[in-house]
Amino acid sequence: QVQLVESGGGLVQAGGSLRLSCAVSGRTFGIYSMGWFRQAPGKEREFVAAISSSGGSSWYADSVKGRFICSRDNAKNTVNLQMNSLKPEDTAVYYCTADPNRRVGSTNPTNYAFWGQGTQVTVSS
Repeated sequence: QVQLVESGGGLVQAGGSLRLSCAVSGRTFGIYSMGWFRQAPGKEREFVAAISSSGGSSWYADSVKGRFICSRDNAKNTVNLQMNSLKPEDTAVYYCTADPNRRVGSTNPTNYAFWGQGTQVTVSS
């Protein structure tokens, strides 16, 4: 069974930065496409970023493009989300996800089979 554990969330002022990390169990991490989604209170879960299994390609929602950077270290079974220039509208629970079918840049949450428990990010104005 694949397990994903996020860390790094917290409270930050607008304009600040946070770095989320996701540790993934299992020897097959290197074949998963990975993604980040977020869900704010009263809103649907939305795509944030995705990264290919090799880490060579990444995709971002328009709302975070140019501010967030997704990376992965297959040797350490981790995927990261560097969030810069944070805005109050970035406040949400952030989830790390894994797609064992290695779809490229999927923004559809149903394509991701494994999910972490989520980590809260709160950006104050």
